[in-house]
Amino acid sequence: MKRLNRFLTLLTAVLLFTVGCSLSTPSAEVSSRAAPRSVSTGTLRGINHAHTWYKDRLESALTGIRSWGANSVRVVLSNGYRWTKDDAASVATIIETAKGLGFSAIMLEVHDTTGYGEDGAACSLAQAVSYWREIQAVLTGEEDFVLLNIGNEPYGNNNYQNWVQDTIDAVQALRNAGFQHTIVVDAPNWGQDWSFTMRDNAPQVYAADPQQNLVFSVHMYGVYDTAQEVQDYFQAFADMGLPLIVGEFGYMHSDGDPNEEAIVSYARQYGIGYWGWSWCGNGGGVEYLDMVYNWDPADPTSWGEWFRTTALSGGGSSPTPTSTPTPTPTPTSTPTSSPTPTATPGSGEYTEISLPFTYDGAGEYYWKTNGFSTTTNWSRYVNSWNLDLLEINGSDYTNVWVAQHQIPAAADGYWYIHYRSSVPWGHVEIR
Repeated sequence: MKRLNRFLTLLTAVLLFTVGCSLSTPSAEVSSRAAPRSVSTGTLRGINHAHTWYKDRLESALTGIRSWGANSVRVVLSNGYRWTKDDAASVATIIETAKGLGFSAIMLEVHDTTGYGEDGAACSLAQAVSYWREIQAVLTGEEDFVLLNIGNEPYGNNNYQNWVQDTIDAVQALRNAGFQHTIVVDAPNWGQDWSFTMRDNAPQVYAADPQQNLVFSVHMYGVYDTAQEVQDYFQAFADMGLPLIVGEFGYMHSDGDPNEEAIVSYARQYGIGYWGWSWCGNGGGVEYLDMVYNWDPADPTSWGEWFRTTALSGGGSSPTPTSTPTPTPTPTSTPTSSPTPTATPGSGEYTEISLPFTYDGAGEYYWKTNGFSTTTNWSRYVNSWNLDLLEINGSDYTNVWVAQHQIPAAADGYWYIHYRSSVPWGHVEIR
């Protein structure tokens, strides 16, 4: 299996001060029960920002990422083991900046753990825990906003069998220290879990968290170069009913050609949040992973343009799988018999729409359709994000994924949709 060497090349270049932004010369629903009280991880769509090496770019980078419609950002931090430490005051600034820009959630990660066990310069998860405890004061009270990603890609391709116990120990150490946050744990094998160590041991690790508030994160690069591999991995977590996100992915890489279309399409079908790598600042031969040139959101690279128009806006095509997904039901209760029709909503001027249907933008609208699937069909769904309200026949489906057959028709055979968003990056898709 090919080793993910992106960080080694990138970070070596950082230390030599040669990293620069690439100039014009990255179920139908997996359980999201372990999410911040105000956010479901399945609705998060974001971008990674390499903050610890570009501390002066914080506000401009986060502003640019938000302007593209991302509702989350994953921020690279250092505990001081390998790079300059991001102290408590700077982390507080990151959180406040993200909140001020209207992100739904922010994920913070310690990058110094990258490749531990294979890269001798990396620190352990235990050392990452010490850092989180050191800055705990600025994280307390932010449990509804901050996802705590203990350590980035905490094992390479050597000694990764130790990932299970080390991860359990780290989670329990944070809980014993009083952390109430949703904890995110990265997979070994440079995040890609080609050995399936995280997948196969996820129930054991999840059970070890006394709060049952844990999310597993896989990074998808060259290992996931077919739609089937993507679907199989997502399906495994859906079958276990355990929360999964894609903390990083790209559209190409030195270890292979990731299937980014399948990653995004299946993530939406399975209710899995995802973050592309990365906004800007890659070097050492992986500059192609920059989403913008010279930190300018108005000047996207080809990867950035695809991510903005497809991964964040809802466009793009579905992958061609070798079999039909058979995901587990979403948290919305699944009827065992035909849904009972609801009364026809009486307010609003409803405009009839044809399916498939997608809308992006601010405003309040009333639509109706008689085209929803009434038989079990997980490929026919409604999904939305960044909305203030999405009601269908009087029931609230705001910013969640739901299969169409789970929504009862009105008495006259129509589905009446009430959409409201206060931001231009509000989105609904009915497939």
